[in-house]
Amino acid sequence: MKIGDKFKIHCYKHNGKIYQASEEAVILDIFEDYIVCGNNMVTVTENNGRSYRTKELAIIYFYKNNWFNVIAQLKSFGLFYYCNIATPYVVDDDVIKYIDYDLDLRVFPDDGYKILDKNEYNYHKKVLHYPNEIDLIVKNELKLLIEMKKNHEGPFNKEAVEYYHHKYDELQKNGII
Repeated sequence: MKIGDKFKIHCYKHNGKIYQASEEAVILDIFEDYIVCGNNMVTVTENNGRSYRTKELAIIYFYKNNWFNVIAQLKSFGLFYYCNIATPYVVDDDVIKYIDYDLDLRVFPDDGYKILDKNEYNYHKKVLHYPNEIDLIVKNELKLLIEMKKNHEGPFNKEAVEYYHHKYDELQKNGII
């Protein structure tokens, strides 16, 4: 893996079934405990066969030790974040993979936020038999993610997102992506 490499993204559910797939993410930076990717107007296919195309540049943070990933969405009317509570990522050939655990954190340009999909989490916890250990990890990681947001750390540092926005544009301008 190196800067400029292209990977697909596959999101799974606890039962091992693929839930969602994105066609492309470009590696923008590599650290010991996380990677940063970017994509723009990519096709996302859901498990029911429906697909859609994203509308804006996204800067995506995948973590090796944290149970979440963070998507910074650079919309024309502000910077939004969509954060998935999910297992640490793994790489399999040209695919970044993780298991999604339903709960999401949505952060708005005014710095407000909302926890999404609590009912979906509770439903899947029963139906897919999430162990108590997973339940504890998910809740602790959501708290950590909210603290990072409140402190503007990591992906919630707007200057860092702008840096990766420019880095993506440079790779594109130079014909690397």
